[in-house]
Amino acid sequence: MLQGHQSWRFDNRPVIIGAAAVVGPEEGKGPLAPEFDRVHGDTLLEQKSWEKAEKMLLEEAGKLAIEKSGLTKEDIHFYVGGDLMNQIISNTFAVRTLGIPYIGVFGACSTSMESLALASMLVNSGSAKHAMAGTCSHNCTAEKQFRYPTEYGSQKPPTAQFTVTGAGASVISSNGTGPVVTKATIGRVVDMGIKDPFNMGAAMAPAAVDTIEAHFRDFGIEPGHYDMIVTGDLASVGLDIANELFVRHGIPMDQTTFTDCGLMIYDRTKQQVQAGGSGCGCSAAVTYGHLIKRVQSGELKRILVVATGALLSPLSFQQGESIPCIAHAVAIEQGKEG
Repeated sequence: MLQGHQSWRFDNRPVIIGAAAVVGPEEGKGPLAPEFDRVHGDTLLEQKSWEKAEKMLLEEAGKLAIEKSGLTKEDIHFYVGGDLMNQIISNTFAVRTLGIPYIGVFGACSTSMESLALASMLVNSGSAKHAMAGTCSHNCTAEKQFRYPTEYGSQKPPTAQFTVTGAGASVISSNGTGPVVTKATIGRVVDMGIKDPFNMGAAMAPAAVDTIEAHFRDFGIEPGHYDMIVTGDLASVGLDIANELFVRHGIPMDQTTFTDCGLMIYDRTKQQVQAGGSGCGCSAAVTYGHLIKRVQSGELKRILVVATGALLSPLSFQQGESIPCIAHAVAIEQGKEG
């Protein structure tokens, strides 16, 4: 299964038999709103705290994904997931409710594809017949933890990003109908010395480029192999930097459509989201709510989703540390029916 230095080839082609995305009110005002399974009208979801609301987002996405798969939660052998909260409590508490054997992971905003890659590996190797991947984020919980108290209402620079309130989950199976997971590349930690938590796109862009180039190298392919390559959370600032780096490195990204989930989920001309979206729920909601449907319909035959994550913590920021970043890539292709 190992391909090259840091990639996996899934010859058994694990199938995504169910996927769901649940989002908050701001995401429900964006261009992808009709694609999401559920849009909530308020950020609290009738809960007593934003943290409890974030857990609810993931619970709902998980239950909907299982329902779409035609399975029950008792059929799922393992759940792989994580989030941005300290000790990944949103996933831990959500899976406490679901009652599925749990593998908790942390890759910051790269967790959506990290969890999908690991769940696919379990299924491809025969270690599970059915596995689940999921992640979530909430604008008010992430802002409060990593930057300033939400109630403070601090002014943000144009390079800042808007954390997505949303969750995405998928069920991966050894057989069935749906898009298939064919490849994955596990990223390296890349740290360019950036310390500004309001410029995550610039911090994460080199990690995205590093993983994408490793993917091409390990599989001996070029960008044109995919109909679309989409990063997770670079938004406008990071995507521009990534494009500049690809030009410098001689990578012909003009062979394909190269874009970012953080630019797809919001309309920046009408919504006050600064440089665009971010958060674990960004790439998860766009992938499981929008991109999967485009693959299922045949509009896109092959896509590469490259989720990016900034591996800082409030403690590391307070101690003046720079921001280590990582990106994980997963290839999703049109599957055979039946």
